[in-house]
Amino acid sequence: MKRRILLVDDELAILLTLKAILEMNGFEVETASSAREGIKKLEKNAYNMVITDMRMEHETAGYDVIRAAKQQPYNPATSILTAYPSLGSEWKSEGAQSLLVKPVNTGDLLRQIEALLIAHEDAKQRQAVSPQKATKSPRAEARKAG
Repeated sequence: MKRRILLVDDELAILLTLKAILEMNGFEVETASSAREGIKKLEKNAYNMVITDMRMEHETAGYDVIRAAKQQPYNPATSILTAYPSLGSEWKSEGAQSLLVKPVNTGDLLRQIEALLIAHEDAKQRQAVSPQKATKSPRAEARKAG
């Protein structure tokens, strides 16, 4: 099954270039040319990852996309794509898991995306297992005591 990525950027050349690179490397890619369009797609479809530009309709439109992604039940990995790496660590507090700086070479981009997807899926698996252990544990303890 192909992993699905939503790319959100208001620069058509970047959207088309990244889409082509990712599709050539086995990803299914949808694009949105604004934060507003990206948010609508997040609500209608499920993605493994969302990569969004920061500055679109306004200076921090990318954060709107990240917050919308974090509200989705399918919990996609999230990354900010920016030509302005001077964001400090604010992007982390807004919910993004990585920062991709434009321009980025293809090899680095693919390595960063793969690493983020693997780490994100591992974290999702751990979260899914932890609640089950918590609910099984009291029963196991009751059996031992009884």
